[in-house]
Amino acid sequence: MKQLRVVLADDNPSMRERLRRLIESANGITVVGEAIDGYQALNHAKTLEPDVLVLDMDMPHMSGLEVTKQLQTEKPSIQVLIVSIHDDIQYIHGLLKTGAAGYLIKSELTPDTLIEAIQDLARGEKNWVTSRISAHLNGRSFQGESLSRQEREILKLVVVGKTDYEISLSLGLSEEAVRTHVTHILTKLDVVSRVKAAVRAVKEGLV
Repeated sequence: MKQLRVVLADDNPSMRERLRRLIESANGITVVGEAIDGYQALNHAKTLEPDVLVLDMDMPHMSGLEVTKQLQTEKPSIQVLIVSIHDDIQYIHGLLKTGAAGYLIKSELTPDTLIEAIQDLARGEKNWVTSRISAHLNGRSFQGESLSRQEREILKLVVVGKTDYEISLSLGLSEEAVRTHVTHILTKLDVVSRVKAAVRAVKEGLV
């Protein structure tokens, strides 16, 4: 199995140590570099080419936002997971639109959420956030709403491992429409990844 490669970027040594311990507690993930400021984060990302850059927003010399924007241009294959103290919904929404693949608030940082975020981003997931933030971003409650017929059709294909592209071909939808539906499905099921949506769908007989 391929080892996922991660670069950590945070100017707080104790936070970097905590992140490294959490990450290295999981099999299949290796920390290949650490950065103490924005410039170093950008340079490490470009030279080491990790699968995921775990990046603090408030970095010296170059902000996490600047790093993210530059990587979008120069190394778009690198997935950026922002780990920050900020929990303002508009702020998070703006960062995801700018190019960050995922956002994790430090107050919600646990081994499970961090590892899941890294693994999901490495698989190509976009707009990764926890269920709580997803609900706020979509203006929905945690209870969710019942799935529409279209969403159930998409969920069936998610369960069997189809990609957004494959789902779009199967159902005659655009990939963008499929991505939007998948985001809504995750919110309604109160989960943060396609894998968890599939597990819950099978467990609860939704498909």
